[in-house]
Amino acid sequence: MKSNLKVPETIDYIVNWLREYAQNAGLKGFVVGISGGIDSALTSTLCAETGLPTLCVEMPIHQAESQVSRAKEQIDFLQSRYENISCVEVDLTHTYETMIYALPVIADAARLQLTQANTRARLRMTTLYYFAGIHQLLVAGTGNKVEDFGVGFYTKYGDGGVDVSPIADLMKSEVRTLAAYLKVPESILNAEPTDGLFGDDRTDEDQLGASYDELEKAMLADEAGKTETDFTGRDLEVFTIYKRLNRINQHKMNPIPVCVIPEELKL
Repeated sequence: MKSNLKVPETIDYIVNWLREYAQNAGLKGFVVGISGGIDSALTSTLCAETGLPTLCVEMPIHQAESQVSRAKEQIDFLQSRYENISCVEVDLTHTYETMIYALPVIADAARLQLTQANTRARLRMTTLYYFAGIHQLLVAGTGNKVEDFGVGFYTKYGDGGVDVSPIADLMKSEVRTLAAYLKVPESILNAEPTDGLFGDDRTDEDQLGASYDELEKAMLADEAGKTETDFTGRDLEVFTIYKRLNRINQHKMNPIPVCVIPEELKL
């Protein structure tokens, strides 16, 4: 899908927003988990553009070699362009295996696999906050608008556990546009989106049942007040997928519910 963003102005706006937020928070810069995907590539580049210290963290857990190589390519790209970039690799494979060994196994294989995938994401979140605490940095989120506010395609308290979300108001098509403008490596721009949490080659589309372009179109239609009766064929199928995911993942998108005690129950 084609973006109508004013690209240079949008980049400047996000960069200034990030810089001002960090300065107002009294923190030094940012820490970003680098996955080899386009979202983390754009986020890390935007953080680098602030001129503030930006720590890029690789956190492989049985990671596919293609994802590892793209992550390293992104870090090399950043270090060749920016002086404020540092990097560290923390191989969490052993940590993950130790934790999984200590936890019970359930008979439902699909549920177990999804739970273990989410465990990977939560280990990575913990690692990012470790470095954030040591270096007085903000954890920069890498979720885009379709993931964060459309279908809820992220792990609660995993990659959803962040301090700032610089690209969460950008559709996936807009992420691609900004990343291309900033000259993110072609291998990343052209890679099939994947969360890399299952240790196999499944893509985001395999998990979601629709591409980001399709889901973006459905999200815009939903925001415009369209319903299932407005669609047929594949468009109806995708719109139904979008609505179902949006409904079941509201617990991620909404604030944590608080049980407010009525005044009459208080002494």
